[in-house]
Amino acid sequence: MSTNHPTSSPPDPDPAAAADGSDDRSPGRSQNSGRIGRVLRGAVADLTPLRASADYRRIWFGQAVSSIGQQMTAVAVSVQVYALTGSTLATGAVGLCSLLPLLTFGLYGGAIADTVDRRKLGLIGAAGLAVVSALLATQALLGLRQVALLYLAVALQGGFYAISSPARSSMIPRLLPAEQLPAANALNTISMNLGMTVGPMLGGLLIGTYGGQAAYLVDTVAFTATLYAMWRLPAMRPERAGGRAGRASVLDGLRFLRAQPNLRTSFLADLAAMIFGLPRSLFPALATAYYGGHAGTVGLLVAAPAVGALTGALFSGWISRVQRHGAAVLAAVTAWGLSIAAFGLTAGHLWLGLALLAVAGCADTVSMIFRNTMMQVAAPDEMRGRLQGVFMVVVVGGPRLGDFESGTVATLTTPTVSVISGGLACVAVILLLAARRPAFLRYDARHPTP
Repeated sequence: MSTNHPTSSPPDPDPAAAADGSDDRSPGRSQNSGRIGRVLRGAVADLTPLRASADYRRIWFGQAVSSIGQQMTAVAVSVQVYALTGSTLATGAVGLCSLLPLLTFGLYGGAIADTVDRRKLGLIGAAGLAVVSALLATQALLGLRQVALLYLAVALQGGFYAISSPARSSMIPRLLPAEQLPAANALNTISMNLGMTVGPMLGGLLIGTYGGQAAYLVDTVAFTATLYAMWRLPAMRPERAGGRAGRASVLDGLRFLRAQPNLRTSFLADLAAMIFGLPRSLFPALATAYYGGHAGTVGLLVAAPAVGALTGALFSGWISRVQRHGAAVLAAVTAWGLSIAAFGLTAGHLWLGLALLAVAGCADTVSMIFRNTMMQVAAPDEMRGRLQGVFMVVVVGGPRLGDFESGTVATLTTPTVSVISGGLACVAVILLLAARRPAFLRYDARHPTP
């Protein structure tokens, strides 16, 4: 204060300014600090669902821990199969053993989830996965050295996961109000991508230090978090049972999806991204021919979209303020396609290519959050399990079709042409969907219609 007015007393500090770390002597700085703080708080992931529901909090934590454990096991199985056979073909067959049960039981698991207590189904699935991990640890400790046993274990894992995942996903709308579902789906994406990034690193460290049995044992213990979360839930029977589980129920779910244009369009948008805009199978060729790299470069290319997806989920605080979910899905998938097409032009500039792949991964996360929310809110409870089963088939099968599409085009032309044309084809499909389904662009989360 100025010494020209000794009789005046300094005003009380502004509590808001004090909270921001400044005082009234620098009002501009105080306002700027407060504005920056609000922007940052609004940008990071919304933790409201974790604070609002203890049941959801336990499920989220259990999913995060078990996801890390499962990725550790995936690395351990691949390492063990290669050590036993020395064959990349035998190692690649591990993915096939997991894919078939996921596709087969994904739809059927969704049908079961719509007719039984989803809590019990989640418990059975988590317990089954824990038992399989324990069996893997046992065979490693005993040194059985049986590749067929590893293939069988991977197939059982795929089956148990396909049965329990639709049940677990369809529980979330019963635990949280509709306005919190976008934030919950963003948090679910964080847990999934933590598993994909942290799990392989921890798995590699444990395998290198203590052997594959250590990764299997940690995975077995990690499932206790999911089992505890499921055990604490109340009964979760569908609000209106949709009939017996089985082929008829699966077909009913597919008929329902066919008759609901908004939900159907969201699935088609995701398929466009996965089939035309995912050049995953070309990463080894691109790393060698265009980036002058080796296996480490391939690893960077594979990891970049996951890093972008995790970053997008961590800074998803704005998601809950968006109401036009259909327009957001189409915009996000368009950004994905354009980023992939631009990635095809980055030959010789590795870090620029990695940045574009990360942008694509971030866009994919945004699309997935809104698509999941639409499915959870717009679909009736008795159909959510079956739609989650269809969603799983799309997520699992779409990238495999994308591998075939990009590999075929690259064989007929060049890897660069395949990447660029795939990204542009994705954008073209999205523009076609927008033209054919203008109601999807107008989809409003405040008035959800399937």
